[in-house]
Amino acid sequence: MSTPEQDLLRRALGVLTEMAPAALELGDQFLAAGYELSLVGGPVRDAFLGRASNDLDFATSASPSQTQKILARWGDANWDIGREFGTIGARRGDVVVEVTTYRTDKYDPASRKPLVEFGETLDGDLSRRDFTVNAMAVRVPDLTFVDPFSGLSDLAAGVLRTPIAPERSFDDDPLRMMRAARFAAQLSFHVEQGTLAALVAMAQRIEIVSAERVQAEITKLLLSDNPRAGLEVLVDTGLAEQVLPELPALQLEIDEHHRHKDVYQHSLTVLEQAIAQETGPDGPVPAPDLVLRLASLLHDIGKPATRRFEAGGGVSFHHHEVVGAKLTAKRLKALKFEKQVVKDVSRLVELHLRFHGYGDGAWTDSAVRRYVTDAGPLLERLHRLTRADSTTRNKRKAQRLSDAYTDLENRISALREQEEIDAIRPDLDGTQIMAILGIPPSRQVGEAYKYLLGLRMEQGPLGEDLATEELKKWWAQR
Repeated sequence: MSTPEQDLLRRALGVLTEMAPAALELGDQFLAAGYELSLVGGPVRDAFLGRASNDLDFATSASPSQTQKILARWGDANWDIGREFGTIGARRGDVVVEVTTYRTDKYDPASRKPLVEFGETLDGDLSRRDFTVNAMAVRVPDLTFVDPFSGLSDLAAGVLRTPIAPERSFDDDPLRMMRAARFAAQLSFHVEQGTLAALVAMAQRIEIVSAERVQAEITKLLLSDNPRAGLEVLVDTGLAEQVLPELPALQLEIDEHHRHKDVYQHSLTVLEQAIAQETGPDGPVPAPDLVLRLASLLHDIGKPATRRFEAGGGVSFHHHEVVGAKLTAKRLKALKFEKQVVKDVSRLVELHLRFHGYGDGAWTDSAVRRYVTDAGPLLERLHRLTRADSTTRNKRKAQRLSDAYTDLENRISALREQEEIDAIRPDLDGTQIMAILGIPPSRQVGEAYKYLLGLRMEQGPLGEDLATEELKKWWAQR
C-alpha cells in the first residue's frame, strides 16, 4: 500500500513530465552555459497538488546578467524589472518564466524594505523560503526532486512549517507571518505548533512591513476558497491587532440576537454565506468578489463603538452602520486599497441595514425606488450581503426574512420593467428648469432638481406638463 508521499510524487511526476517543453529546453540552455536551474516555490507545490501552471518560477546559480543573456536567446521577450532582487523575466508563447539568482534576504530592523544578498547553493536558497511546502525544487532538465526540509511530508499532512527556526524566519521577513494566514486560507492547511507560537510572540514585528504588502496578502487571503481559516489565524495569533484591529474587537461584542458566540463569529459566517452567493463569470457578481467579501467581513465593525445596554437586559447598536462605514473607509485607506474599493465597500456597510423592517410593513414604491437608487451599481452585491447577514438558527425566522427579501427583489424587477428604475431622473433637466423659472445656473437650480427628483421617487413618472406645474408651485411657495 502506498504512502501519502508516494501518491503525491506520482501525481507530481504526471504534471511535471507534461511541463511545457520550452521550460525544459530552458534548463538545457542553463546547463550548457554551466549553471544550475531549478523549478521552485508554488509551481512545485501545485504540481504535487495536481495543478499545472504556465507561470513558472526558477532559481539559478547564474547572476542576473548571465540569466538575462540566456533568456534573451530563449524567449520572445524578456524584462529586468526585478533585477534589484535578482529576478529576470521572459516569455515564450504562452509560457512565462521568472528566474532568480540564489539569494538570501532579511530586514534591517529599522527598514520596511528587505535587504537582498545573493547566495551560492540551491539548498541555501530554499532555506529562505517561507514554508517547507514552498521549499521544494525540481532540477531541470533532468527533473531531480530536491526536498531538504521535508516539505513533501508536510504537504501530505497539510502542515505549514518554516524551513528554519520560525523566529529567525519571521525576523528575516515579517511578511511571512501574513503568508501563514494566507496559505491557511488558500490550502486549508494548519500551522504547526512551534510556528504558531512564533507568530504569537512576534506579531508586532509586522509593523515594519509596508501597508501595500500587507494589503496584498489580505486580498489574496480574502479571495481564497476558505478565507475563514486564514482570518482565524490572523486573529488567534494577534496579527489582526496590528493590521486589521477592528476584526478582533468584534469578539468583545455579543450579537443582539444572542444566537452567536459573538459578532466576530457572526461576521465570519456572513462572509461564508456571501461567498456562497457569488456567481459564475457571466453572473452579476462573479466569484471571487473582493468588494462583497470585504463588506461582508466588515459590515458590523461599528458595533463596538455604538453598543448600549438597554433596560431589561437588551443590547442595542444604533447607527452602527453609519459609524461602521466611516471606520471601514479609514481602515481600507490605511491599507492602501484602491479608491473605488474603499468607496464601494464603505457604501455597502452603510446600506447593509436598509432592508431592516421591510417584512414588518409594505414599503411604498417610493421606498423601493430609493433603495435601488441609493445602491446604484452595488445593488446586486447589496442583495447578497443582506441575505448573507441572516444567520439566525430559527428556521421559521430565516425563511420569513428570505421570503421578504424575495418579495422586495420581485418588486424591484416589476418597477424596472415599468420605469427604468436604475436610471431614475426628474421629469425635467437642469436646462428646462432654468428656462421655466427664468433663472441662470445657480444653487437654486440644484434645489429645484432635488425637489423634482423627490417627486419622481414618491409618485413615479409625472410627465413634463405635470412636472412643470409642480415646479412652478414649488417656486411660488419659496
